[in-house]
Amino acid sequence: MDLAGKNVVYLGGFGGIGQKCVQELLRRQLKALAVFDMTENAEALAEWRAGSPGTEIFHQKVDITRKEDIEAAYKATAERLGHFDVVVNGCGLMNDRLVELTIQINLLGVIESTLAALEYMDKAKGGRGGLIVNISSVAGLQPTALMAIYSAAKTGVTTFTRSMANPIYYAHSGVSFVTICPGFTETPLLDDISSKTTFTYHTPMLDMFQRVKRQKPEDCARNLVQAMEQAQNGAVLMLELGDTQEIQIPDFWKPQLE
Repeated sequence: MDLAGKNVVYLGGFGGIGQKCVQELLRRQLKALAVFDMTENAEALAEWRAGSPGTEIFHQKVDITRKEDIEAAYKATAERLGHFDVVVNGCGLMNDRLVELTIQINLLGVIESTLAALEYMDKAKGGRGGLIVNISSVAGLQPTALMAIYSAAKTGVTTFTRSMANPIYYAHSGVSFVTICPGFTETPLLDDISSKTTFTYHTPMLDMFQRVKRQKPEDCARNLVQAMEQAQNGAVLMLELGDTQEIQIPDFWKPQLE
């Protein structure tokens, strides 16, 4: 997708990876950018507006754990912009000590945001189609025992997004779906990890975690935006240490028809 002249909604745009992604997106000469986040970052908004005077940039307050907040934000944005072409679901929390909140933010929020966005993007409902990008994680590709709750939520994001990319749905709605799975990235999400693990006791997994190489958020952002431009519907992409790899997930089960 050529992003020039497009209207983009970015959930979690004030986060560690989110801010770098917004900066990268603004280099594409967007028509408008709506940042959905809990708290406004006035400094970041001012910087983005000064650097991209041709792009309408605004913040929409959203509590991703509240369905009514999500729906209201999309309604207000649609009324303001007329339509949006791209949605990036980038809100995230990594803290297994907060079980319900981890599931709400990382999985239920993505689902509710996706379904709300489709009300405006679905061609069968008068929309223009477009692209929805859901940010999962490498923890959404394989079990990550140190953060079992987070891994379960992100695995749900991966499977949900792949399901939404079904060709039958795409033919109906004109909305394509891409799953992004970043590797370890230098953001506050990884700070003080020993207080966020599934269990409180020390394990060798925690020692290994401290040694895992991490990519820079700007490298992750660059590859994420390139994926938005180039990836096909249904793609699952791992962004690891500055590289992008498309992951081929096999079919383990096929239904036997009568």
